[in-house]
Parts: sequence; C-alpha cells; structure tokens
Amino acid sequence: QVQLAESGGGLVQAGGSLRLSCAASGRTFSNYAMGWFRQAPGKERQFVTAITWNGISGGYADSVKGRFTVSRDNAKNTVYLQMNSLKPEDTAVYYCAYGPSPLYYSMLVSSRSYVHWGQGTQVTVSS
Repeated sequence: QVQLAESGGGLVQAGGSLRLSCAASGRTFSNYAMGWFRQAPGKERQFVTAITWNGISGGYADSVKGRFTVSRDNAKNTVYLQMNSLKPEDTAVYYCAYGPSPLYYSMLVSSRSYVHWGQGTQVTVSS
C-alpha cells in the first residue's frame, strides 16, 4: 500500500504564493508518476500538472501556465507544486495522485492513470 501525505495548503491573498508537498511512502513505485488535480466547489476535478520519476512533465492546465511549477525529489519520494501569482479562481481542494508511470505520457492528464490519491489540501485565495 502507498500512503500520500499532502501539506502546504492554506489561506493567501491574491498575488501570493504557496508550495504544496506530497510525500509518498510505503510500497512506492520506482518508475512513478505523480499528478496534481484540484476541485473547486460545484465543479469537476481538474488536472493541474504532473511529473514522472525521470522529470517528464505532464504539462500544465492553461489556467496555471507560467504561474505553477511542479518538481520532484526522488530521494524524498516527494513532489512539490510551487504556486505563484495566485488568483481567487485558484481556490480549490488540491489533490496529489500517484501511480506507475504510464505507457504514454499523454495519459498523465487523466485521473484514471493514478492508483493512489492524497486526502486533499485546501487552498483559499482571497481577493
């Protein structure tokens, strides 16, 4: 079993920054993929970004391009999401998702590519 521990959410003013972390433990995959998704109230879960064990990026949602950056630390089994220039519309519960690296990197955007999910961390951006 894999456990995912998310941290770093909180309340921030528009224009501010937050860094989310997601640490994987347990029976982790050597060739993993980790994605970040978010879900705002009343909306469907949305892909934000993803990264694989070897640094392949799954791209970014158009709404966060140029503001969010995903990175990883394999030694710590941890993936980070640096969020800058936050906007009120970034307010959501952010989830990390983890699984074996898919056959095609284009699959990183799909929630179905991931086996394990974090509990979610709330990010609230005030205007």
